[in-house]
Parts: sequence; structure tokens; C-alpha cells
Amino acid sequence: MEFFNQNTQIDFMQQKKHAMLFSILLTLISCSALWIYGLNFGLDFTGGTQIELVSPKTIAVDALRTRLKSQGFPDATVQIYGTAKHAMVRLANHPELTQEQLHTKIKQSAPHYQIIRLEFIGPQVGRALLNNGILAIIVSLLATMAYIALRFELRFAVSAAISLIHDPVLILGIFAFFQLEFNLVALAALLTILGYSLNDTIVVYDRIRENFRLFNKKSPAEIVNLSINQTLSRTIMTSGLTLLVVLALCLLGGETLRGFSIALIVGIVIGTYSSIYVAGALAVVLGLDRTSLLPKTKSSGTLQV
Repeated sequence: MEFFNQNTQIDFMQQKKHAMLFSILLTLISCSALWIYGLNFGLDFTGGTQIELVSPKTIAVDALRTRLKSQGFPDATVQIYGTAKHAMVRLANHPELTQEQLHTKIKQSAPHYQIIRLEFIGPQVGRALLNNGILAIIVSLLATMAYIALRFELRFAVSAAISLIHDPVLILGIFAFFQLEFNLVALAALLTILGYSLNDTIVVYDRIRENFRLFNKKSPAEIVNLSINQTLSRTIMTSGLTLLVVLALCLLGGETLRGFSIALIVGIVIGTYSSIYVAGALAVVLGLDRTSLLPKTKSSGTLQV
């Protein structure tokens, strides 16, 4: 039983101009959102207070979060830490409160809980985490370009790098526009999407090189079209099934994983789109041809099609 037609003949390259204009428009909107609204950084980056609590009974996370908000901590985040009887609470900076006053308000919010640890995380730590995250993205992009340039060709490397930049910019734009909390978990999702999108792109690139060997008379645009169509069912199945899992995570995973799952949902959709329209089409625009991928001496074993 086939869920998708294995021999689709969609002319993706005919739509490449519209797709590129669409991508440029989305990128400009995302950059504008980042410029106007900025990212709503979580406590991981802005600093704050971290409290470890223990209870004799299983902790009700939503109830504890509600009580903390009623005590004047609207940005409180609560997550289970280790066992169901341990919780980690993160609060934003409250310079008007001394450590003793903060301790008292926490006890009022959770009278049956024991405070094991209460520590302050300065903004310098958050800034270092943010800088390390940006550095990780830059290093991954450079390493990806080097890998694709060695395995395939420089135009493929440039196309893949632009595609990989395109994806996180759109995700960050959505986070900025809707003021979703951007924390370390969301940053981890962003790095995950880079790898996910790259995997789809590599599959298409590998099929393009294989088809250049098989079809001698097809133009680069026809080869790219054929390769995308041949891998389309695999791309849709992989992305669709992954999206179902992440949707379940978004709906059932709770507040702690909300930013992570939203970033993955947006990233899977955008990454699938960019691996089809951005990475492949851009390589054709940059002048991809047969001689750049195949050694000139290897002319045997091609089909005269």
C-alpha cells in the first residue's frame, strides 16, 4: 500500500522565483520582528533566582505555579527535578526583595515544601550562555559548509549554508513576533532543526549527484527537479511523522517543553520547505552543472535521456 505517488512530476524549478521571493519576504518580516520586538529571553539568559524544593507528596506543578504567580511571581517557571517530589523553580530578578524576603514569600507560596537550595544566577552567566549558543550555531554552519564542499561542490555548500541560515532566522522571527519565551531549551531546538534540515538537504544533494551520472542529456534544472520528486515521498513521510510526535509533545508536554516543541514544529515545516525550494533551487541559480560534480574522465554508465 502506497501513501504517496512514487513518480510525482512537480515542476519545482518553474516555481523557484516565486519561492525565492516568498523566502526573502519571510526573512525580511522575521528580521523586522527581531529588530522591533526583540527576543523574549528566559531566565537562562537574563539571570534570576533558582530554588530547589522538595515535598513529602507528589508535586502538582500547575498548582505550585499558580500559587507563585499569586505571590507576585508572574514569570515563575516550575519543572520536576529528578523525582516527582522534587521541583526546580526559576524566578526573574526581584531587586526590591532581599534574600530573606524572597525566602519568606516562597514559603508562603509553598508552605508544605522544604527549600533545599536557593541561589542567584547573575546576568553575566546568561550572557555567556547566549554567546556560547551563537558560537555553536556559527561553528556548525562553517563545519557544514566545509563538509558539503568536500563531499559535493562549493555551490552546494553555499546553497546549504544560506538554507540553514534561512531556517533559524524565520524561527527566531516567530519567537520575537509572538513574544514566546526563548530559553536554553528553545536554543537546543534551534540547533536540532539545523541538523534536521541539513539531513533532508544532503538526501536531495546525493540524489542530484547520482542522477547527473545516470542522465547525460538532462539540464541541471531537470536533474534537480527529478531528484526532488524522487525524494519527495520520503521527505513528506519523515517530516509528517516527526511533526505528529512533536505536536503531541507540544500539547501534552507541559509548559516547560512548550518553547522547545513550538520551535521544532516551525522548524520542521520551514526545514522541509527550504530543503526543496531554497537549497536545490539556489544551487541551480548559482550555476550548478555536470562538470562541477563529476570527473570529466568518467563518462561511461550514463543514460542518453
